[in-house]
Amino acid sequence: MNTLIVLLGPTGVGKTELSLEIAEHCACPILNCDSRQLFRGLSIGTAAPTPEQLERVKHHFVATLDIHDYYSAARYEEECIRLLSTLFSNHSRLVLSGGAMLYIDAVCQGIDDIPTIDPATREQVKRDLAEHGLEALFRELQHRDPQYAETVDRNNTRRVVHAVELCRMTGQTYTSFRTNEKKKRPFHILKIGLNRPREELFRRINSRVDQMVADGLLEEARAMLPHREANALNTVGYKEMFKVLDGEWPMDMAVERMKKNTRVYAKKQLTWFAKDPAIHWFHPDEKENIFALIDKDGRG
Repeated sequence: MNTLIVLLGPTGVGKTELSLEIAEHCACPILNCDSRQLFRGLSIGTAAPTPEQLERVKHHFVATLDIHDYYSAARYEEECIRLLSTLFSNHSRLVLSGGAMLYIDAVCQGIDDIPTIDPATREQVKRDLAEHGLEALFRELQHRDPQYAETVDRNNTRRVVHAVELCRMTGQTYTSFRTNEKKKRPFHILKIGLNRPREELFRRINSRVDQMVADGLLEEARAMLPHREANALNTVGYKEMFKVLDGEWPMDMAVERMKKNTRVYAKKQLTWFAKDPAIHWFHPDEKENIFALIDKDGRG
């Protein structure tokens, strides 16, 4: 059976270089699973593969979307599964690499078949958010779907907004669409997780933020100022740089906040991944053991 090698782990752990080596070892392309690297113009702030790395190995789902394109885990699942069925006709093994938790789950086990929100509803909720704030939308969610309101992070704008959109558009609760049934895939999945001791990981994250700033993150954010309301920019790095450009924060404060927020996100990723017993965990330097597992798995 064909195998999808899923390389995952927290931000800054070292997935990119190892994904290239695994892809070269398996003579196959890489499917990106970083939800922000899908968008054009964000190469520095998302630590997207460099032109040289893209030259080494064919990548899919890198810089394929305009900054204002609507995208979701459900759409990624649909497009990724369709692409996999094509690529597996020429490759027995493929590499999917990234840290987008929902996107990884969408490909590996599927997500619920939730209707796509129509543009009119999306615009209406967007206006209500701007005029009345997130708290008002959360109160509406409590009224429309109290079960989901109990579990959702009330400060997660994207999730609260999406649930309200669905409730308004369908007249049903968001909960009613969530079955959590795992879909069967016509390929084998091998999950390889990368992690490092906490101090080492945080040191790498801090260093990577400094490198992003040195590489021109502020100028990249400046170019995105006209599009700052786009959901793709509601993420660590750009939010802090916008504060600098608005004159609200000095650069050194923004950099420290960016480091802290990236570390918080890495811990969130690790907490999510820890729930999955199918992941084989390694330090990125354990390449010999990683390749041994891949080759052993490939022999069945």
